[in-house]
Amino acid sequence: MKKIITLLLIFSSFYSVIGQTTTSSIKGLVKSSNNETLPGATVQAIHTPTGSKYSALSNEDGRFSMLNMRIGGPYKIVVTFVGYQSEEFNDVYLDLGKVFSLDVLLKDESQKLEEVKVVSSKNKVFQSGRTGAETTIGRRELSALPSISRSADDFTRLEPTASGGSFGGRNDQYNSYSLNGAVFNNPFGLDAATPGGQTGSQPISLDAIDQIQVATAPYDVTLSGFTGASVNAVTKSGSNEFHGTAYAFYRNQDMTGSKIKGEKIFVPSLEQTQAGFSVGGPIIKNKLFFFTNF
Repeated sequence: MKKIITLLLIFSSFYSVIGQTTTSSIKGLVKSSNNETLPGATVQAIHTPTGSKYSALSNEDGRFSMLNMRIGGPYKIVVTFVGYQSEEFNDVYLDLGKVFSLDVLLKDESQKLEEVKVVSSKNKVFQSGRTGAETTIGRRELSALPSISRSADDFTRLEPTASGGSFGGRNDQYNSYSLNGAVFNNPFGLDAATPGGQTGSQPISLDAIDQIQVATAPYDVTLSGFTGASVNAVTKSGSNEFHGTAYAFYRNQDMTGSKIKGEKIFVPSLEQTQAGFSVGGPIIKNKLFFFTNF
């Protein structure tokens, strides 16, 4: 019996290592106007849609770190320290599996402040927080960009090396797909890379996806088991406000062509209908939420 329990613990540890990430993080440095590090500064991040709060204190080097944070946003970040003016950052969005760097400069409380304009010059492509070649598709891209098949493939093609389901010229059977950190590959490996691919159906609706991360050459030990790309999707969750979506598509033989190079062809009867909806909201404000998709 002890051997069985030991084996189960070993396998559980193994799967926890290869699991994909489903969160994001914020790291940074707090300094004074005299360029001195400020240990013990309070950093609080509030996820505006849900009211979720994350807090951290800067260490003796003035550095702070907040891990396992919800992806997306907007976030409101407030940095405070006794004897100094507090700093506030709004409309901060976190990407799946990426570190958001935030260096803060606090000014003395007694110093007279004039109007300050903060202009971001952060390069989203080349930065120290990146762990290799990867592309993140957020909720804004999923909502704004067109989709022909309502498939994640319509958005993973934003990765520069993508060609259909292939990345970097590798067969799509060698990709690794995950949903909310759990492996989501086709267990048979005979047709499409994800379940339901042989019938042309999608394993999960686009209405239920919050962000998609496509990593082709990550320098991250938590991403492994593939030679094409690691495609990691995270689903939505509810917020303090009720939100919902609905859609319907209809197609029949009258919407298809009946001629090829001027020659009439036989058009068989055809009827396709696709519809769905999603809804999410609060159960207990700032604490418990629900989201459902059909």
